Amino acid sequence: MAVLLAGVIIAGAVFFSGRPNLPQEQVGLIGDQIGGPIVVGVDDDPFLGPAEAKVTIIEFSDFQCPFCRIFWREALARIRTEYIEAGASVKFVYRDMPLDIHPMAEITAQASQCANDQGRYWDYHDKIFEEQSLLGPNTISYTEQNLVDWAQDINLNLSDFVECVSSQKYKEEVAKDVADGLRVGAGATPTIFINGRRVVGAQPFETFKAIIDSELNS
Repeated sequence: MAVLLAGVIIAGAVFFSGRPNLPQEQVGLIGDQIGGPIVVGVDDDPFLGPAEAKVTIIEFSDFQCPFCRIFWREALARIRTEYIEAGASVKFVYRDMPLDIHPMAEITAQASQCANDQGRYWDYHDKIFEEQSLLGPNTISYTEQNLVDWAQDINLNLSDFVECVSSQKYKEEVAKDVADGLRVGAGATPTIFINGRRVVGAQPFETFKAIIDSELNS
C-alpha cells in the first residue's frame, strides 16, 4: 500500500509538472485517490447522455477552480467526444461544490442554474470555463457583470436571467449539492464519481477512460 501511494503521489506530480504555480491550498487539492463504490445521488442536476446509462459520471465542481477548468478542457472534452457523443451508455452529471476560497463560485453556480431555466445550461457551463481559460491558467477574478455579459454572448433572455440571479432562486439548490458532496467525501474539487468509484483532481483522460471502460465492460 505504501508503494502504491508513493506511485500515486509521483504520478500526480508528474502530471502537473510544468503547470503555472497555484495557491498552496489549491495544490493540496490534487490527487487521484480511487476508492470503492460510493452511493452518490444525481439529484435533479443537469446531465449529458442517456438518462438510463450503464455508466454514470458525477462531478462535484467549482466554476472558479482552475483544476476544474483543466478537467473540463482536457478530460471532460474527450469524455464527451469519445463516449457521450459517440453514443456510449455514459451519462455525465454536473453538481455544484463552490469552495469558500473562490468568492465568485457560489453565485456562478446559481447563475448556471438560471441558464438551465432557459435550456442553455451546457452552453453557459462551457462559456464560464472558456472565458476564464482565455484570461490565464490560475484562479481568475471576475464579476457579476461578467456573468451577465457571458449570458448575453450566448443569447440568453437577459431580463429573465438577471432576475433569476438577483433573486438567488437557486441558493438552496446549490447548498443541497454542497451538502451531498460533503456527505460522500467530495470536499476537494473536482471530485468525480464513476459508478461510485472516486477520482479526485484533474487527472489525465486515461485515468477516467480506464474506469469507464471497466464499468462498460462489466
